[in-house]
Amino acid sequence: MTTILNETEIQGHGLMKNKPCSVKFFPSKTGKIRYFVNNQEPFDADVNNVLSTDHCVVLGNKKSKAMLTEHLSAALAFCGIDSIDICMDEMEVPALDGSSKKWVELFKSAGIEKHLFEKKQFYTVKEPVYYLNGKTSLVVLPSDELYISYAVNYNHPDLTRKWVAYNSKNQDEIIEARTFGFYKDLKKFQMLGFAQGVNIENTLGLQDEGYTSPLRSENEPIKHKILDLIGDFYLTGINPLNMKCQILVKEAGHAVHIKVAKMLKDKLIECK
Repeated sequence: MTTILNETEIQGHGLMKNKPCSVKFFPSKTGKIRYFVNNQEPFDADVNNVLSTDHCVVLGNKKSKAMLTEHLSAALAFCGIDSIDICMDEMEVPALDGSSKKWVELFKSAGIEKHLFEKKQFYTVKEPVYYLNGKTSLVVLPSDELYISYAVNYNHPDLTRKWVAYNSKNQDEIIEARTFGFYKDLKKFQMLGFAQGVNIENTLGLQDEGYTSPLRSENEPIKHKILDLIGDFYLTGINPLNMKCQILVKEAGHAVHIKVAKMLKDKLIECK
């Protein structure tokens, strides 16, 4: 069980509604990641508490919810934090820079417990877990080590039939990979009441040729898909970075990630 050493806080605006939000983090020994939103009944960051995946991951219960939790969940996974209390004064998690970078920096500045003599526990699946539907697929297989491959086929010259594999050398590039979308669709989404907080600082816009801002690394949008997957799979209660599995994904998104995460919850076993 790992938590932060000191309380910490950050402010920002939501990506969907653009409302200002303050988030405070407190050390915890519960062994759970708990959200407290507007002083309502708390809920755990658990795949069974996912309310929606339409535009982002929404966690909650009958009385309160937290939107856009995926980048925060991924940051907790990268930092190995599995016990923390998260207190929010608005229901939408701040977008910050659209990646997990600032969240990871925040947790590192608060200090993260180091368990010098605790052996890291690894997990695998006792049998293949898969979701197949048309062009979309997500397969999790037993393996001797973690391997994640994410393939996309978008209507963009740089993102047609491309894939990226996760490894320890490109971890920082995945952490800083920003959320993205087609710039031509932005006004449509805003007219529907979404993407109100989108700007050039927190979202990478895909244009007919190129992007609205320079890439942080090659294939940044695909790396962000891996970031989302890690955040979504963390809701199983097992850190996906500690899974000895091959995870092969093709043209998926939050809805498919969460469907497979629910299947994984009962299939993951400790490695002997």
